[in-house]
Amino acid sequence: QVQLVESGGGLVQAGGSLRLSCAASGYTFDTKAMGWFRQAPGKEREFVAAITSSGRNTEYADSVKGRFTISRDNTKNTLSLQMNSLKLEDTAVYYCAAKKRSTIVTLAISDFDSWGQGTQVTVSW
Repeated sequence: QVQLVESGGGLVQAGGSLRLSCAASGYTFDTKAMGWFRQAPGKEREFVAAITSSGRNTEYADSVKGRFTISRDNTKNTLSLQMNSLKLEDTAVYYCAAKKRSTIVTLAISDFDSWGQGTQVTVSW
């Protein structure tokens, strides 16, 4: 049974940094691409970043490009999201997700079949 557990969320001032982590278990971690999504109150869940199973390739939403960095450690079954220069509009619940495949050619929400419970990130003045 796939289990994804996020941690690292919290309250941070605008311009600050946070690092999210996702601990994966219940499957062979390095066979699946991984992603981060977020959902703000009253809005739909949206793509943030993704990484291939090997970690060699990444993709980012335009809104976070240059500020966020996704990475993975396949020896520790962990996924990370380093978030710098945080903005008010980054406030959301952030979800870790495992993709059905090892690649990130497609990044629709439906391409991801396992999800964590989410961790709250709040950016304030």
